[in-house]
Amino acid sequence: MKFTVVGAGAMGYRYGVLLQDAGNEVEFVDTWKPNVEKVRQQGGVFVSRDHQNRHLVPVKLFYPEEYQGNPDVWIFFTKQMQLADFLKRTAHCFNDQQYALTCMNGMGHVEKLLKYFKPAKLLAGTALVATVLNGPGDVDFIGARGAGTMNLANYTEKPDEMTHKVVAELKKAQFNPNLTTNFMGTLMAKVVFNSVVNTLCTLFEITMGEFASYSGADELSRQLINEAYDVCERAGVQMLNTRQAELDSVNYVSKVANPLHYPSMYQGMSHNRPTEVDYINGYLVKLGQKYNYLATTHAFLTHLVHLAEHTRQQNAAKAHK
Repeated sequence: MKFTVVGAGAMGYRYGVLLQDAGNEVEFVDTWKPNVEKVRQQGGVFVSRDHQNRHLVPVKLFYPEEYQGNPDVWIFFTKQMQLADFLKRTAHCFNDQQYALTCMNGMGHVEKLLKYFKPAKLLAGTALVATVLNGPGDVDFIGARGAGTMNLANYTEKPDEMTHKVVAELKKAQFNPNLTTNFMGTLMAKVVFNSVVNTLCTLFEITMGEFASYSGADELSRQLINEAYDVCERAGVQMLNTRQAELDSVNYVSKVANPLHYPSMYQGMSHNRPTEVDYINGYLVKLGQKYNYLATTHAFLTHLVHLAEHTRQQNAAKAHK
């Protein structure tokens, strides 16, 4: 099968490289010039696993405007605020026979993808997989091979033959995919997870394990999970997990699966880049407002992350004077 990964960042590289290792033809599209030029200069991307066995993996990486490929499946792993530009710049290669798969963080991407792909050909989900982009053309896969899981669903909630082929390739690549027929519940499970771990770890610049070691971590997590589930219930979203199961997932990933991992939101903050908090906690706030529910804790955290961004930008500006 032929895949094209749009967004050659941490997760884009992980999905693309492992699908390529599993015998598929994979190409990459990215807009970040240092990344594209570095990969071309060194002949591929350097891949490590848990900071070890760093080796060069040959990959084909293109700018959107120069790409002329015709994949069976597009895989989208951009930041939420970057997706519209990526889609516009790559649209000359889209056609109505292609499928789109995405496991991006946050919410807001589905509506954008539906402008270019048929509802029956859109697959979306969540990935509980930790990966770090060390720099241009250099990625680190966190966790043993086969670690992590993912859930995905068709937008129409009616899996077809192609969906099952995609799931089979994801299994070969050891992503442990779980195909569901609950589209919104599948996506919202990761939004709720990220609204706890990503946001709190980013604000305090700590790993997931450091957060979980705090004696009040469960109380913090429950407050955020309960508020998020209150929003989802009012919106008519049938969640995949119970509230307790969601808390158990937060604790398992933080304590057992990836205790040394800094979430992706922190990685953005640490490089003075905008975070995706508006598409995670902020999304829950806006969804709640539609149903006359005030998600006050999520609103407060959204403001705190923006305050942290603002403070870092001010300090950076002072340092350059």
